[in-house]
Amino acid sequence: MGQIVLGMGSSHSPQLSTPSEYWKVYGEGDVNNRGLVDNTGTPRTFEELLEMAPASLAQELTQEKFDQRADANQAGIARLSDAQAAANLDALIILGDDQEEMHLDDNRPAIMVYSGQELVNGGVKVSDSTPEFRKAAAWGWYNPDGDTAHPIASDIGMHIIEYLNDQEFDVAHSNRVPAHHPTMGHAFGYVYRRIMGDTIVPTIPIMVNTYYPPNQPTLNRCYELGRQIRAAVEALPGDARVGVIASGGLSHFVVDEEIDGITMKALRKKDREALTSMPRERLNSGTSEIRNWIAMAGATEHLDHEWSDYVPSYRSRAGTGCGMGFGIWS
Repeated sequence: MGQIVLGMGSSHSPQLSTPSEYWKVYGEGDVNNRGLVDNTGTPRTFEELLEMAPASLAQELTQEKFDQRADANQAGIARLSDAQAAANLDALIILGDDQEEMHLDDNRPAIMVYSGQELVNGGVKVSDSTPEFRKAAAWGWYNPDGDTAHPIASDIGMHIIEYLNDQEFDVAHSNRVPAHHPTMGHAFGYVYRRIMGDTIVPTIPIMVNTYYPPNQPTLNRCYELGRQIRAAVEALPGDARVGVIASGGLSHFVVDEEIDGITMKALRKKDREALTSMPRERLNSGTSEIRNWIAMAGATEHLDHEWSDYVPSYRSRAGTGCGMGFGIWS
């Protein structure tokens, strides 16, 4: 039978691939971000968040602090990359979301498994008018050498689809990309660029609609999805070694250290109840990607927590930024 032998989770923010001297520039851009919500899930303007923010946030915004946290983030990514390379995987399941990339509002599945023969990671596309901080981050999602096709473990993908259907998961599936977006989304490109690097293995991309109402999977549904993915892998013929990685999160675009702490503690302790009972109104905007980690937890409940780190990466006095999370289960 097949086995899930490795679980990983990683944030995928562009801050992770941007030199720390640009972090304040990202913060300045948050002034116009209309996707900001406070730590109760209430939509807020930047100015409202600024009025609510504690004065102590100022100490998070020094260049020294930016440098320290950028270094910690890079160390986390390197540790995940090393774990993936050492695991000798036959395939890697990527749990990620889609943000108006492959899926638009004419057809947005709650859960979709991609089972084509290959998927293209797009080349870096910047111009003279692209802001410098955007140019500096692009390499972390997209390929500087141009569009690059990567192999998909389509046989495993089809097996997972059929198995999930038998377990009454009504999953969507696709074996080709839409004409309007012929390359993979950033949640998947990040895994290729920053985690796999030169150790490319066939993948099974599974897209979870974390962001967009009204058909976001419940937290319990995400956990059960992971459990059934594990069961599907174990029902494979042969002895395939499979990994699973959650791409995205933790809290953003406003850092919520409380919900991040609850998430990371529950992941370490394998506490399903804590993971699935978090207030759903606090898992909106980018924080919604915690759903991918919950699905990963379901798929790896037989594995032990090996290592994890959390790096609250603030970038403005309003508390905007990203709670960066990294973890390994083996």
